[in-house]
Amino acid sequence: MDHDPLYPPIEPYEQGMLDVGDGNRVHWEVCGNPRGKPALVVHGGPGSGRSPYARRYFDPERYRVVLFDQRNCGRSTPHASDPAADMRRNTTAYLVADMERLRIRLGVERWLLYGGSWGSTLILAYAEQHPERVSEIVIAGVTTTRRSEIDWLYRGAGRIFPEAWDRFRAGVPESERDGDLVAAYARLTESPDAEVRERATADWCAWEDAVLSQEPHGSPTPYTSRPPLDRLAFVRICAHYFAHGAWLAEGALLRDAHRLAGIPGVLVHGRFDLAAPLGTAWELARVWPDARLVTVEDAGHKGSDTERAEVRAALDAFAG
Repeated sequence: MDHDPLYPPIEPYEQGMLDVGDGNRVHWEVCGNPRGKPALVVHGGPGSGRSPYARRYFDPERYRVVLFDQRNCGRSTPHASDPAADMRRNTTAYLVADMERLRIRLGVERWLLYGGSWGSTLILAYAEQHPERVSEIVIAGVTTTRRSEIDWLYRGAGRIFPEAWDRFRAGVPESERDGDLVAAYARLTESPDAEVRERATADWCAWEDAVLSQEPHGSPTPYTSRPPLDRLAFVRICAHYFAHGAWLAEGALLRDAHRLAGIPGVLVHGRFDLAAPLGTAWELARVWPDARLVTVEDAGHKGSDTERAEVRAALDAFAG
């Protein structure tokens, strides 16, 4: 496709900070039509922060679009780039509770959920806990953050990129290189030594970039090229979540997908997504009868114009 498939950029008409307790404040914004269909954008990472670009998937005349920064990233405080920020109260359960608190704060009865990558894990966790609050779901890049998925991304994919994976392994102490690399990186990102944190962040991002390096679309360095503080927060939060399997029982989101019955869903997934292989989306579609899987043949994890057009079409169809 040679044209931009999305709506023109828009700016929020309302924003604020939500006090979620324990010293944490979550930044939120609303754009589009104040009387439109409510929709929540759930960003990836974990720890990537909200992307203003995501506003453009929604018809601004028909949607009331809410975006928020999950705990400790983006404009939420305290920021995970600060080693003093306490990560113990940043778990999947806390984020689900934050979303529900935000829904109540904004006076939303039910909302559509849109997101991808880690965002899809959080969407599924929220929707399975609060199905009566979800009207529809659109996901671009399905993950459920099983330990098997984490193991693929930080170990299995090394068979495709052995040089880059060897450098990733070399980023942790020699005694830990044959163990749990993600847990080792999680410890390094908590180091009191700023140089240790920065080195671990750089090594992690180099590996993430390598996994996406064969994709023809998007930035060649989507992780490394992030602003320094955002990069520090992203890696610290990612390693924190993945070292704990996102505090989810293995396979729980697929096991409990029956709770999504009656919620229409569209799952858009790139055929060549090496970071989050298509198999997980296929598994989810098989256990969620109200979901439709769209496989995009020219996309990977970074997406493509074709994938973006599919997401917009799904959101247009659900706009009512």
